[in-house]
Amino acid sequence: MKIKVKRLDKSLPLPEYQHYGEDAGMDLLSAEYTIINPGEYKLVKTGLKIAIPQGYGGFVYPRSGLAIKHGITILNADGVIDPGYRGEIGVILINHSQVDFEIKKGDRIAQLIIHPTLAIEWEETEHLAESVRGVGGFGHTGL
Repeated sequence: MKIKVKRLDKSLPLPEYQHYGEDAGMDLLSAEYTIINPGEYKLVKTGLKIAIPQGYGGFVYPRSGLAIKHGITILNADGVIDPGYRGEIGVILINHSQVDFEIKKGDRIAQLIIHPTLAIEWEETEHLAESVRGVGGFGHTGL
């Protein structure tokens, strides 16, 4: 699939797979320097604008290495980029650790995966088909 991309900062490379053909996501890079203090969250710009085709969505996922090593994740995980959005991609990172986290320009901060999406139409009804699970939810099957 080809997706049009506009680099706002030509000094940064385009997102790429670390292991082409084996990775689901491409790494998004920070286009700026910032420090995120413990318990703080910040919008970090990527310097990219993209045109996702209709029928698809861009989904911004945390990087597991940042989470396990530094307590850094995405506040609104998973972030959604709608196909009609043409602004700069930003990632809202939160620091769950007890120490400041420094982000340098060019650091890998998140992953971008493009997924197909379906447009739905609601069909209102008074009755839904029964299921084995039924109305059980919120931990009803145990811990």
